[in-house]
Amino acid sequence: MEKSSTKNEKPLVYFASTAVECLEGEATLPAKFKRMIKRLNFPEKMENKKVVVKMHFGQDLGYTTIHPLFVRILVQAIKDAGAKSVNIMDGDASNAVGRGYTEEVVGCPAVSCFGKDGKYVQKEKIGFRTLDEVLFSQEALDAEFFLDLSHLKGHGDCGFGGALKNIAMGVVPGESRRKLHSLEGGLTIDRSKCVYCLKCFNACKNNAIKADKTKREIDFFFHNCTYCQHCLMVCPEKAIKMGDRKFEGFSEGMAIVTSKFLKKFKPENLLFINFLTNITIYCDCWGFSTASLVPDIGILGSEDIGAIDTASLDMVKTENLLPEGLPRNRKLLDKGKHLFERIHGKDPYLMLKFLEKYYDCSMKYQLEEVK
Repeated sequence: MEKSSTKNEKPLVYFASTAVECLEGEATLPAKFKRMIKRLNFPEKMENKKVVVKMHFGQDLGYTTIHPLFVRILVQAIKDAGAKSVNIMDGDASNAVGRGYTEEVVGCPAVSCFGKDGKYVQKEKIGFRTLDEVLFSQEALDAEFFLDLSHLKGHGDCGFGGALKNIAMGVVPGESRRKLHSLEGGLTIDRSKCVYCLKCFNACKNNAIKADKTKREIDFFFHNCTYCQHCLMVCPEKAIKMGDRKFEGFSEGMAIVTSKFLKKFKPENLLFINFLTNITIYCDCWGFSTASLVPDIGILGSEDIGAIDTASLDMVKTENLLPEGLPRNRKLLDKGKHLFERIHGKDPYLMLKFLEKYYDCSMKYQLEEVK
């Protein structure tokens, strides 16, 4: 395999496109995926190592996770490379069965990141604003090789989810995810001025304002907030104020957590694969699926997390938007350079800019298509 990067070169990102040149099996995406894996040289990387594949199993009514066929191909390639062992992993292993990620189908066990009791974790100090510490999956840290298998999606809090989010939100338990979400904000309400007229609630088209009839209070759900400020403008009591767009703090916190985790491994024991298929408005953790925002694009593979996520974002084009991928009451925002930003109001590249600050990765890349 060619070296994926040097200090003076752009990291290499392999790309297997969904496009076919002829109606033959070898021209389709699964066959291209096999050829991509050969280019990534698994035997050199994984021989005699305990390998974990961190992915998202999905849950409830979700059906647009990575197809089990691709997971089976990947697991078989890891075995053929001479790995000591291989497991696929997510926060709750019980969700694997509903999407077909069983040992009989994919060829290896599905395990929980946090052990059978949910407490197999390692504490890590963070020290960023209110994010004092997080708990990392000890199951993941016990691995000798970590493969980040991600499914690109939109995300209401940081614009998108890919390789970075699959680590920052995927290898920490619920209590740590709640701490990360506490970094959100940007709109505040002065409850002494609020008269519970619900004009803000009625003006919000994105369900980002919640109304508590019992307490007669409103609150914000920043995952759905696009910072359009309609609530602020219609408030007759001027009870709502806009501060900094605090999604930036959430994006930075995600980057810091990811960098802390990646530094637990030597760079040669890390690999990143992103699936750009069934790209929907929200991530797989929502427990339901919607129509795709854009046509399926393909699969990317790289040794550099910054390069693969940047390349993934660059391939998602606003002009390719499929209207049915948006809820019927949802319109694109006028401002924003990327499709995800025009949907969610958050710059999806920001997390990656922060990651470059904390970890040795690159937003530059050299794309090489696997035919």
